[in-house]
Amino acid sequence: MRHLSETKKFGLKRGPRKAFTKILVQNLIMKERIKTTEARAKAIRPQIERFVSYGKKQNVSALRALMQKLPKKAAYKMYHEIAPRYKERKGGYTRIVKHLTLRKHDAAKMATIEFV
Repeated sequence: MRHLSETKKFGLKRGPRKAFTKILVQNLIMKERIKTTEARAKAIRPQIERFVSYGKKQNVSALRALMQKLPKKAAYKMYHEIAPRYKERKGGYTRIVKHLTLRKHDAAKMATIEFV
């Protein structure tokens, strides 16, 4: 049973899944908009929201927390560029736009995740 299981597994074990989501999160931070599957977009949204909330605090401990979870460039961009944009916003920093077209080879539902 899948009661109370929050994360999608994507057919991967824990380590590869963590690396995979970390790469997706890093790409979203660096490009500020990525096109991916709906399931992947929904899986990384909570992490991104949490990182923006860390960055909004604008103190050393928040930067260190970001550095611990993200690569250096992505952490600095989140802390110095992205998070200050949402200083007055209470939450909901990302938007998922679903596409009507399906991916060709496996008919996966596609979506774009971006910062608001």
